[in-house]
Amino acid sequence: MISANNVTLRIGKKALFEEVNIKFTEGDCYGLIGANGAGKSTFLKILSGQLETTKGEISITPGQRLSVLEQDHFKYDSYTVMDVVIMGNERLYQIMKEKDAIYAKEDFTDEDGIRASELEAEFAEMDGWEAESNAAMLLNGLGIDTELHYAVMNTLTGNEKVKILLAKALFGNPDILLLDEPTNHLDMDAIAWLEDFLIDFENTVIVVSHDRYFLNKVCTHTADIDYGKIQLYAGNYDFWYESSQLLIKQMKEANRKKEEKIKELQEFISRFSANASKSKQATSRKRALEKIELDEIKPSSRKYPYVDFRPDREIGNEVLTVEGISKTVDGVKVLDNISFIVGHDDKIAFVGGNEIAKTTLFQILMGEIEPDAGSYKWGVTTSQAYFPKDSTKEFDNDYTIVDWLTGYSPVKDVTYVRGFLGRMLFAGEDGVKKVKVLSGGEKVRCLLSKMMISGANCLVLDEPTNHLDMESITALNNGLIKFSGVALFACHDHQFVQTTANRIMEILPNGQLIDKITTYDEYLASDEMARKRTVYTNQNEEDNN
Repeated sequence: MISANNVTLRIGKKALFEEVNIKFTEGDCYGLIGANGAGKSTFLKILSGQLETTKGEISITPGQRLSVLEQDHFKYDSYTVMDVVIMGNERLYQIMKEKDAIYAKEDFTDEDGIRASELEAEFAEMDGWEAESNAAMLLNGLGIDTELHYAVMNTLTGNEKVKILLAKALFGNPDILLLDEPTNHLDMDAIAWLEDFLIDFENTVIVVSHDRYFLNKVCTHTADIDYGKIQLYAGNYDFWYESSQLLIKQMKEANRKKEEKIKELQEFISRFSANASKSKQATSRKRALEKIELDEIKPSSRKYPYVDFRPDREIGNEVLTVEGISKTVDGVKVLDNISFIVGHDDKIAFVGGNEIAKTTLFQILMGEIEPDAGSYKWGVTTSQAYFPKDSTKEFDNDYTIVDWLTGYSPVKDVTYVRGFLGRMLFAGEDGVKKVKVLSGGEKVRCLLSKMMISGANCLVLDEPTNHLDMESITALNNGLIKFSGVALFACHDHQFVQTTANRIMEILPNGQLIDKITTYDEYLASDEMARKRTVYTNQNEEDNN
């Protein structure tokens, strides 16, 4: 068990948390939610001891081990993958290294023998002999191939490092597990595996995530940060949303009834206070009036942007035809003879673990790179707007936000441009901020403003939910659902894909395509998905033999 007792954290004059009291118990999974800047990641750092509180304390049941998902992907670059995962249990790793050092000695003394015996006993008690096989199970579950288990970390990709740090956090059955955005950069298979792992996990989990489906799947409780306080709800994210909305509704209804009562008492007092025969009744009602207090209903600190893509022209029947596109990147064929035709009602989600293939296809369709073979053709009635996965070049300049967006606007009027920025929560002085100093989330909202102002009827979006908070993801999700044009997008947010897409395409590891007109959930449950997984499992086993 871990608890916060009267925890206050002040940064300058601002109180990020004020007298927070909350208890996280064994066997439960808590989703920690709140608006951007509410302090979700900061609170995890307080719980883990990485950040000192201004007041109050964190209590952990004596003897319990706490594990944290680390964010520094370069910290362990000189270590092997297996060592990094086992470091998740620091004491076990120390024992292993001390044992190795003793046995490597040329002049092995009696004292060394006694110490080695002590270490061996502790090692066995901690299931040390199973450490490597347990670590391998975690790595395989997250999609790290067996041949990489003893590779050096600096030889791996960023996404592989993310998975290894997650395996490190999960290793050794920690008593308390703190996870900050664990689904970031995970493919759908790894996310599904993690969901199952956490559902079966019997100890305490506290997780921050912007993936609503993930929170609904794994969380037994929701801890909502708002105005420096943390309110605990029993239930997952959807239950929290319904409960919080119901609570506000009930408080408003209670206040309405109180206001009616206040008005009634005031009218009686005004009418009869000067009447001798009614003076006692008037006095009694004055006392009753003084006791009535309206409930304070603070508006949530959450702010929802307004995403509304309005095409300037209606799209025709001919939208996009792709014929036999192939492309090799760094010696690997990521697209192999891909063909498909996009209809005027299509909203297509590109899913699966082949990240480079999806981005490469989008770059080809938007004219940024050429295919090695094949062709594509956009219909004459179409206009395209693109959200790239890497937008670094877009913001490598000295423009203010207003000037930057004006450059893409068909109407060169500041008031017109500021209207689009206002929808995306850039108000007042925000417009004169330099684009190169914006946060990741602010840059995403700028790109969405650019797409809205374009009036395009075909949207191509490569991982648009990265860096967005829950409120912005919800707004974008709703905006795409309402959008009357065509959308091609890649996204790891399960609920986003399920509620937006009417067609699913997965580019397989060999660069070929599965194309199904179906919902995401139906696709995941389909027989073809199961057969495909079996085929590739068998292929990998043959390759390894």
